[in-house]
Amino acid sequence: MHGRGRIELPGKPVVTMPGDRNRLLAVLTRNPAPGRVKTRLASAVGTETAFRVYLTLREYTAGVMKTCHTEKAVFYSDEIPARDCFLGGGTLAFLQDGHDFGDRMHHTFATGLSLGFRRVVLIGTDCPDIDHVIIENAFAELENHDAVLGPARDGGFYLIGLKQERPELFKKRIWSHPQVLKETIDILDRTEASYFLLPELQDIDTLDDLKQSRLWPIKA
Repeated sequence: MHGRGRIELPGKPVVTMPGDRNRLLAVLTRNPAPGRVKTRLASAVGTETAFRVYLTLREYTAGVMKTCHTEKAVFYSDEIPARDCFLGGGTLAFLQDGHDFGDRMHHTFATGLSLGFRRVVLIGTDCPDIDHVIIENAFAELENHDAVLGPARDGGFYLIGLKQERPELFKKRIWSHPQVLKETIDILDRTEASYFLLPELQDIDTLDDLKQSRLWPIKA
């Protein structure tokens, strides 16, 4: 991928599982390009290292995705590539749509639900500690809750699951600040929607995040 290496991230062997048409696991990802991904991290460690971190996180997420007993879909930022770590095995591929991050998340849920999936779980590619157990738990909790959230230590969320469209969670909001999760919970409370909180995990967006993750220290 662009001739760059990646950081070794220990993980379990990938075992591809058959899908469940009632459940869709969706991933939002940027098309990998140096200087266009992990820009906050790049300001501290440089473009090349930030890009290596991003490739590692994408490949780890793709490996986790393949172990989940669900249908899968990946939503790309710029174009649908001919080959990618997320593709293959019947994975659906779409382009993201929307003016901001909230719009793009809403579009993902609208797409999945319009295809007839009863439960949709959405993740990104920033979390090196997410695994198939957490994802399976998210789908299980959607049986009895309107929403599932995976809290990130920076105050956002690494996962959100829904079984119906809830545009109020995504529209006309400011993102990438420490109150994102709290504001999301406030909206769910205000609309009397039930929710379940998964374990808190570490996202990687900044150098401090990286230093607290299992990718640190980075080898040259």
